[in-house]
Amino acid sequence: MPSFAYKALNREGDVIEGVKEADDEAQVVKQLQKDGCIPITVELAGLKSFYKFSLGKKNSGLSQKDIMRFTKELATLLDAGLPLDRSLVVLMDLIEDDSKIHQLIHQVLERVKGGATLADSLEAESNAFSKFYLNMLRAGEAGGSVEVVLRRLSDYLDKSKELKDTVSTAMIYPTILIVMAVGSVFLLLTFVVPQFTEMFESAGKDLPVSTQIVVGAANWLQKYWWVLLISGILSFGVLRYELTESPRKIKWDRLFLNIPIVGDLLRNIATANFSRTLGTLLENGVPILTALGIVKSTLSNLVLVQAVTSAEDNLRQGKDMSGALIATGQFPKMATQMIKMGEETGRMEEMLERIAIAYDKQLENTIKKMLALMEPLVILFMGVMIGGIIISILSAILSVNDLVG
Repeated sequence: MPSFAYKALNREGDVIEGVKEADDEAQVVKQLQKDGCIPITVELAGLKSFYKFSLGKKNSGLSQKDIMRFTKELATLLDAGLPLDRSLVVLMDLIEDDSKIHQLIHQVLERVKGGATLADSLEAESNAFSKFYLNMLRAGEAGGSVEVVLRRLSDYLDKSKELKDTVSTAMIYPTILIVMAVGSVFLLLTFVVPQFTEMFESAGKDLPVSTQIVVGAANWLQKYWWVLLISGILSFGVLRYELTESPRKIKWDRLFLNIPIVGDLLRNIATANFSRTLGTLLENGVPILTALGIVKSTLSNLVLVQAVTSAEDNLRQGKDMSGALIATGQFPKMATQMIKMGEETGRMEEMLERIAIAYDKQLENTIKKMLALMEPLVILFMGVMIGGIIISILSAILSVNDLVG
């Protein structure tokens, strides 16, 4: 399904921007009108639109750390019995005056004093807060338990950050190894091998085949290094474009899921994220269909999004959610069976939390397996490439010495 970038006026008269998936422009217009907005422009979201809207949260100037601090400290103040407006004033005093988060709190405070809810104020002033965050907050406001919801959001953000840190930290060492391997080969071919080329050419003897290959690669790299640079940039641009268009992206997403170990890693990340997000929403009184719609927006893999959409359709037809997830075969069997058990026993929130904890641990094990396989492969690659270049040079030197002797 294609994506369309839009601009519209909301009920407050503010211009809002975003991206919606729909069959055509007319459907986007209808969706906006249904939400009480007046469409200004609707156009197919291409590469330019992708950069604009995917980076929207960063343009707000708020980092994930800012959001976590705001959530945790506001929850503490509200839990201490302070009213919302007083809590926001105290929070402003605790934060530097020239920071983005200070400016945001000031603007939110003005809206709250004007009668707006906290969720609506945050949504109006910044696009850094996710749909999940805002809907959780609205559910808390409706139930009169904003401080409880903020504490749960704080815990959720902490756990999500731990999950991301686990993945990113695990990739640091293999990345360093790969960069060192590629850098070492590049330095050998561009600086070391050319030092021997003149000696080899003046020897008047045919060089070993391995040396000819290495010398040829070094000469080509010196003359046409820019071809590799341009090819790399173009390849990155094409891949980035492929991953922004839904019809193409779903093929890549399916391919990624079918890669051994990598596919397991992606599924474990998505399962932990899906379970924790859905469980947190349900625990705070968000209707399950609304919750699934929010959960879909947190998943980046379109194959898994389709699986969740199937679960939504099942629920609308009065069927169970687990049946659709099992039928797609995209989520791990243990997770879908635990969801099924949660539906049968009426303990869905508890089961989802258990799934999240279990797959956090499973994720750690998958990362360990991936590193156990990747590290020796990278080291072997370094040894073969660098060793092969050195041996080819030494064999040529020995052949030249034999000729002189």
